Amino acid sequence: MGGNAMKNTEFATEMLDRAQERFEETLTQLTIEEANKMPEPLIKSVAWLMWHTAREIDLQISDLNKSEPLWTSEGWTKKFALDLPDDTQDWQHTPEEAAKVVVEDYQLLKDYLADSITFTKNYLKELPEEKLSDIIDTNWTPPVTRQDRIISVVDDAAMHSGQAVYTRRLVIGK
Repeated sequence: MGGNAMKNTEFATEMLDRAQERFEETLTQLTIEEANKMPEPLIKSVAWLMWHTAREIDLQISDLNKSEPLWTSEGWTKKFALDLPDDTQDWQHTPEEAAKVVVEDYQLLKDYLADSITFTKNYLKELPEEKLSDIIDTNWTPPVTRQDRIISVVDDAAMHSGQAVYTRRLVIGK
C-alpha cells in the first residue's frame, strides 16, 4: 500500500482479497463434512457462507456490469448442481434450503469465489471513479449509488468470511 492514497476501487479490491483469504484459511481447518455442517439450524455452514458470498458478488457485480452472471455464463450452476432453482433468493434461505448447499470438494467453492472476485477486480479496475456516484437504484430512499452497491458487496463478503470463522469454531470446538 505504501504512502500513496488508495482509490475507492482499490480499497474495495483489498477488502475482497482479505475476505477470500479468510474463507480459504477457514477451509484448510475443516474436513469436507465439517465445511458442509450447519452447527445450529440458524447458523449456516461454511460451504453455504462461501457459496453465498461468491454468488452475491457475482450477481451484484454482473448487474452493475450489465452482463450475464458467472453462475450461468460460466456453468457454475451445473458444477454445483444444487437442488435449488437458479434464481433462488439465497439471502433469504430457510435452514432447510441452506442445508441443500453441499459440496463434495473444497476446490469448487474456492474456484467460484476466486472467479467472482477476479470478475469484480476487473470491473473495478476499469471503473472510472466518477462513475461511483451514479444512481443505480431509485427503489430506496435515498437512491442507491454504484458506490453504495459496491460497499454493500464488500461489506457482505467481510461479514460472511468472519461468520465462517465463527462457524468453524462451533463445528470443531476450537
